[in-house]
Amino acid sequence: MEGWVTVNGVKVSPDYTFKPHDILAHTLHRHEPPVTSDHIKIIYEDENMLVVDKPASIPVHPTGRYQHNSILNILKHDHGYQSLFPANRLDRLTSGILIFARTKESAQLIEKAMRAREIQKQYVCRVLGEFPREVVCDERLLTVSHRLGLNVVSPQGKESTTVFERLFFDGETSIVRCKPVTGRTHQIRVHLQYLGHPIANDPLYANSNAWGPDRGKGKVYDAAECESVIEELVAHEFLSGGKVMPERALCQTCNIPTYYDPQPGQLCIWLHAIQYALNNFTFQTDLPLWASRDYSPEKYRHLIQF
Repeated sequence: MEGWVTVNGVKVSPDYTFKPHDILAHTLHRHEPPVTSDHIKIIYEDENMLVVDKPASIPVHPTGRYQHNSILNILKHDHGYQSLFPANRLDRLTSGILIFARTKESAQLIEKAMRAREIQKQYVCRVLGEFPREVVCDERLLTVSHRLGLNVVSPQGKESTTVFERLFFDGETSIVRCKPVTGRTHQIRVHLQYLGHPIANDPLYANSNAWGPDRGKGKVYDAAECESVIEELVAHEFLSGGKVMPERALCQTCNIPTYYDPQPGQLCIWLHAIQYALNNFTFQTDLPLWASRDYSPEKYRHLIQF
């Protein structure tokens, strides 16, 4: 746009001829989807490792439209942490324990432990319905959309195992402890969907518009069967961190529609990495507010149909 490129701090005409020591500058104007303002809590740090409690809604590293609003960049620019190497993955909408190596050598050691399944992980989630007391799900998982990170149960998929234990049932939803043995993308979310108890506010896997009234319970898919599901999810903007509202004013700088501020419930799914154990270290966070027995934001509005 006109005026975005300057020489020595002023606009110049397109036929300007550069002189020695001229300073060329370009202004970058970017819109990022809204994220939570929750603080990134430091759980542990030493010369090899940094462990934080990741707030929901913020991606781990810059991706797509998220640049400054990423855990890596916030830790770098707001807290002064440099050269961090993410050791585990958490989805943007998931909260909880996030481990960073602080050197390449420690990153390699943690990655080796991850691959050898020497790290014990525990999550908590709130799911629809009365979950069984204990379940082991070992259905194979297949990625059917890299754009969405969408996975389904399929015999063509990769080996996947999750151990589940119900902590309590409140009459409509259950709080469940999840212990993933393997580490596939969306593994906990897809296994819960297959068992008929998806995470209650999961916009991907609890979406009855996309998966049908049973929300994918007990379904085994191939890639071709998922095309309509993917189209439905993309059409309803479940990729975005905030939907564009047509009545909102256009940005005065770049003339594109602005985002509205989402409700707090749209900034997270009810899935939280609560404990990671590695060698002699055990890292743990507090239970999130939504996992308490008395949590009642409009008593689940009513069980979120998207």
